[in-house]
Amino acid sequence: MASVTESEGTGLGGATRRQIQRVRDFADDTEPAALVTVTVMAIALLAAFVGFLLVSSLTIVPFAVFLLAAGYGWLRHQGPTAQVLTLTMTVSTLLILGLIIVFIFIEAVPVIRYESATVFGVSVPGLRMFIETRWDAVSDPVRYSMVPMIHGTLLVTVIATAVAAPLGVAAALFLSEIAPATVRELVKPGVEILAGIPSIVYGFIGFTVLAPWASDQFDLTGQGTYLFVGVVVGLMALPTVVSVAEDALSSVPESMKSGSLAMGTTDWQTMTSITLPAAFSGVSAAVLLGVGRAIGETMAATVMLRGVPRLTDPLVNVFYGQETLTSLIARNYGEADGLQMDALFAAGVILFITVLVISIGSQYIEWRMRRTLGGEV
Repeated sequence: MASVTESEGTGLGGATRRQIQRVRDFADDTEPAALVTVTVMAIALLAAFVGFLLVSSLTIVPFAVFLLAAGYGWLRHQGPTAQVLTLTMTVSTLLILGLIIVFIFIEAVPVIRYESATVFGVSVPGLRMFIETRWDAVSDPVRYSMVPMIHGTLLVTVIATAVAAPLGVAAALFLSEIAPATVRELVKPGVEILAGIPSIVYGFIGFTVLAPWASDQFDLTGQGTYLFVGVVVGLMALPTVVSVAEDALSSVPESMKSGSLAMGTTDWQTMTSITLPAAFSGVSAAVLLGVGRAIGETMAATVMLRGVPRLTDPLVNVFYGQETLTSLIARNYGEADGLQMDALFAAGVILFITVLVISIGSQYIEWRMRRTLGGEV
């Protein structure tokens, strides 16, 4: 079977034609028995998925057929079966994520409708959640404003970024450009291991050590401050920033550094004028990933904060900590129902959109870095 020629282009149309050609090649090069096997696998898995959505007790039947067909195909037609299985796993992952997203948005619809507000005679769904500041699930009428929790999340994220960004970039620069190979081989795995420590451990340390100390030193009533929650979350995000930033700095071509040194610059001048600017996109992506970790942190904030959904007075007061979006969900989901449960899903939607935007931004920045360093300006 002839492959797609270069004349068909290298753009989106060319990529699509190449994919179609691969499917044709797969069909032409595969034995009829193998085609029957993978077809049975696909149909059985689709039937199992439909049965799952319909909550049918017969879902196990097509799923068992899928497993049997996959087992037979792996023994007799391993190549085509492996291709179909990997494709199935990829599609299943995307489908599961899509269903989760749809479920979260659907569950948030009732409270978004309830919190509608009228602007110039036009009803805007959910607007009252962002223009009022009262969260009250008991009084009549109930109100579910997200402003206090967004404010708390913003303060914690800013403080965490102020901790993780400079420390993380400095540590990454040391590991990439200064540290001997032996030190790098020991320190970098150790830093990455820190990312595996459960967040509840960080939160417990903050609650038992930092919070009492802050209460005594600053004469606070009760425990829980945005300042120290942000510090703890920043330390949690630090391994992510260090690891990604170090990879970005290490990807800078050695020829650029050698050329700078050959011009008579010092090592420090080369790092600040060549290495960091060249890897700026990757370093920025590392910081954004750390910010995403800070925004989505749950247990540390839940353990250390007071759990009062209201604004601090004044707004910039970081020595008191009330509530964040994640701690709101973690603290209330066990006893919430009705509109209050829907409000928690609305908080989840806000978190999802925020982290999605940050993730897309970091991926775009990394793509630009690879394109620039690869010479594809």
